[in-house]
Amino acid sequence: MKKYNFNAGPSMLPREVIEATAAACLDFEGSGLSLMEISHRAKNFQPVVDKAVELVKELLDLPAGYSVVFLAGGASTEFCRVPYNFLEKKAAYLNTGTWAKKAMKEAKLFGEVVEVASSAEDNYTYIPKNFTVPTDADYLHITTNNTIFGTEMRYDLDSPVPLIADMSSDIFSRPVDVSKYNCIYAGAQKNVSMAGVNIVIVKDEALNKVSRQIPTMLDYMTHVKNGSMFNTPPVVPIYCAMKNLEWVKQNGGVEAMDKRAKERADMLYTEIERNKLFRGTAKAEDRSYMNICFVMNDEYKELEADFLQFATERGMVGIKGHRSVGGFRASCYNAQTIEGVQALIQSMKDFEAQH
Repeated sequence: MKKYNFNAGPSMLPREVIEATAAACLDFEGSGLSLMEISHRAKNFQPVVDKAVELVKELLDLPAGYSVVFLAGGASTEFCRVPYNFLEKKAAYLNTGTWAKKAMKEAKLFGEVVEVASSAEDNYTYIPKNFTVPTDADYLHITTNNTIFGTEMRYDLDSPVPLIADMSSDIFSRPVDVSKYNCIYAGAQKNVSMAGVNIVIVKDEALNKVSRQIPTMLDYMTHVKNGSMFNTPPVVPIYCAMKNLEWVKQNGGVEAMDKRAKERADMLYTEIERNKLFRGTAKAEDRSYMNICFVMNDEYKELEADFLQFATERGMVGIKGHRSVGGFRASCYNAQTIEGVQALIQSMKDFEAQH
């Protein structure tokens, strides 16, 4: 039976990217050595890093004066590294979900944190609008896509202070005006690569502005100056990211990914709204294209486990919703196919027909 991967992360990757990475792990470019065992300073690995950086810059149309680095520790490490590098006295945070809240917690270790708005009282079912950002804040931090609650900011916010974004789960799924941001970071395992590497895009002139001393490994400038090679980087995940970014470019770039994301999401949201058994959890204007969350209507709540089993038996993988929301979550990252979404929709229709 064919499997359809809707996992929230680590996420689905294009088959050709998986195969290329697997092949390199057996024999990297005919060297007789595995990608897993070569030196990160080997002459034939440096071009991998260079190509990955080049592709990030090309796909997102980075302006001059921005650097791209590949780091380890997941986005959760960036929750700490961001305030270490940018928070002098006060930072503003938009609280749109679990990961935004975790980022705020880390920032409070370094200075005053102002929560400019929150949708917590409605279980994060929408993105707050028309909030005021203190103009004396060192930066405003946003989380563009909220994987658990299925909300997304598919636009670049105008901010009166420097803008920093966690784009872990929607980077490279749409065009981004990078010039509006001082820093963009992303754990790559949701839309770019396998687990184990972070992508950080940083405005060079924004670095070295805080008065505190920053530990060497937590200082973005360390990694900018050393081209992600200050210490041993996550070699295999960087290679996987490079191959996946090549796939994005070959398939039309972020503009095409945006179109594909909308097509997939529109199909699935249309079925959720049509089907008598289900309802979406996020407000329509803020619904995510990446993580489509839905639950059983109240009168069919007792069928939740039955539908999960029904869909799983038909090849749907990873559609169980996060415990904070319940129900179901269909994650549709760049590699997700129309076929996969159609298969899930058919499962929903078939289950409805039985009830």
